[in-house]
Amino acid sequence: MSVKTRIETALERFIFMSRWLMAPFYVGLVIALGLLLVVFAQEVLHYVPLAFQPMHEKSSSNAILAVLSLVDITLAANLLLIVIFAGYENFVSRLDLDGEDDRPPWMGTVDFSALKIKLIASIVAISAIQLLRFFMQEPVGVPGMNVEEARWRVIIHLTFVFSGVLLALMDWLVGKTPKH
Repeated sequence: MSVKTRIETALERFIFMSRWLMAPFYVGLVIALGLLLVVFAQEVLHYVPLAFQPMHEKSSSNAILAVLSLVDITLAANLLLIVIFAGYENFVSRLDLDGEDDRPPWMGTVDFSALKIKLIASIVAISAIQLLRFFMQEPVGVPGMNVEEARWRVIIHLTFVFSGVLLALMDWLVGKTPKH
């Protein structure tokens, strides 16, 4: 083996091993998932006592807002979990979980393209929930509603939706393009 070949092989192995530099990022995301669990528990503990207060006309709206808040946190946690699993398997190493009976069927099948679509779909869902919460707290046409803020929230949400449609269209076009 020539010196050039040995240097090239060593460099390629070094570059290949550099993928492990991503592992701490995924550990950090697992910690963030734990922090989301703490926030979720705080929200539940905040809303449970409110459910036993006497009924008034805003009780149903407040209950819906509470549920939307919990769904919002859950969607963010699902998004984190998808990024952790798919990112680790795509960029660091396969999860060796042979014998695990409850391994989700999608694990190991989410490539970077599918991850992008799942990511933008989750962002759109989270944005939609935030928009719905805003409009439930600030009903349209009510004096004092911040119309400018409402307009920007809708524009931002539609930007996420449009971006998602464009990403899906690009993936579809790439799938239809003959491979080289």
